[in-house]
Amino acid sequence: MKKLEIVYGIHPLIEAIIAKKTISKLFFQKGLRQVSNAYKKLISLSKKENIPIKTVSKQKFDQIKNKNHQGVFAILSPIETYHIEDLLPIFYEKGRNPLLIILDRITDVRNFGSIIRTAACAEVDAIIIPKKNTAIIGSDSIKTSSGALFKVPICKEKNIKKTIEFLINSGVKIVSATEKSDISLYNVDFSGPTALILGNEEKGIFSKYLEISYEKAKIPVRGISSLNVSVACGVILYEVFRQRKYHSKTHF
Repeated sequence: MKKLEIVYGIHPLIEAIIAKKTISKLFFQKGLRQVSNAYKKLISLSKKENIPIKTVSKQKFDQIKNKNHQGVFAILSPIETYHIEDLLPIFYEKGRNPLLIILDRITDVRNFGSIIRTAACAEVDAIIIPKKNTAIIGSDSIKTSSGALFKVPICKEKNIKKTIEFLINSGVKIVSATEKSDISLYNVDFSGPTALILGNEEKGIFSKYLEISYEKAKIPVRGISSLNVSVACGVILYEVFRQRKYHSKTHF
């Protein structure tokens, strides 16, 4: 397993961003007051690249020994990320019948890792996540996924709505998993190119994504309103898997 890499200090972080390193999250010391040009440049680059930023207490930074952190450090992702606009044409060219997952604000690392693991087993072609409001791609998520993060391409996208619109225009059916639907997932046709949207357990799927989805499907349940998102993912993916085993891989 690739070791989690942490970069400390203003100038090293500027260089990391310029070098297009994949940064999972940028941490600033709470109450830090910096007016240097380098600090302003770091802030500017972080906003431009839409890097998630979090402030933490001085006590946390005091635990960092023998590092000139200057009140800032970042976790670099050990996983290379992609853009679905680059991958989708390749899937089609290879004769794949694309199956994609879009994760809307799934921030729990354990759920994230479990979804990736199930996705790898169910032959998902790629997983799409937002740049912000998502679980950190690091050692914990790699461990929870049992290494599946190295097997399923992860696409980090700045604007999920535009990404969904791109998929629609590329012939991909968008199916949102929501208990608010009247349609059972067992009545949905998953045989063609499909992107499944899974939402935050508390807030559900963002309304603007639901509005442009082709179908909204629910898992029939009794005695409880909904399932854990990673469990729901498994139920739906294996219905997709069941349907598709009766169709050719090249059937669109």
